[in-house]
Amino acid sequence: MGTLTKRDLVVQISTKTHLPQAQVHEVVQLTLDSITDALARSENVELRNFGVLEVRLTKPRVGRNPNKPESSFTIPARATVKFKPGKIMRERVLKLSAAMKKAEGKVEVKGKAVAKVTKEVAKEVAKPAPAAKAKPAKGKK
Repeated sequence: MGTLTKRDLVVQISTKTHLPQAQVHEVVQLTLDSITDALARSENVELRNFGVLEVRLTKPRVGRNPNKPESSFTIPARATVKFKPGKIMRERVLKLSAAMKKAEGKVEVKGKAVAKVTKEVAKEVAKPAPAAKAKPAKGKK
């Protein structure tokens, strides 16, 4: 399994939309900049069917140097970004974990056995989720 980079994303979108890569890159960069600006203003970013990015303040806590456990210092509170995946993403990732458990090949990583994800497993998980049935709108008759 590899890593999806911004460049890979631009190439995929450009191929599917037949738009020039420079134009797609600009749109992707503007999207990421807008998300970053909103988070910097302490606003939540909600992307339907993908997830929610929200700014949270961590509590101050006591830290210790593992080489000198007797010395301690206070780590101040700071703002961090938390990601909460949307329903579709959560379901697809859960499907991946089940597929990884079923994978026959095992790989040894730093003394731990880890399931090896095959291309077939990755393709199965990458299939789009079935469309949800539309619920009738509640309101006036």
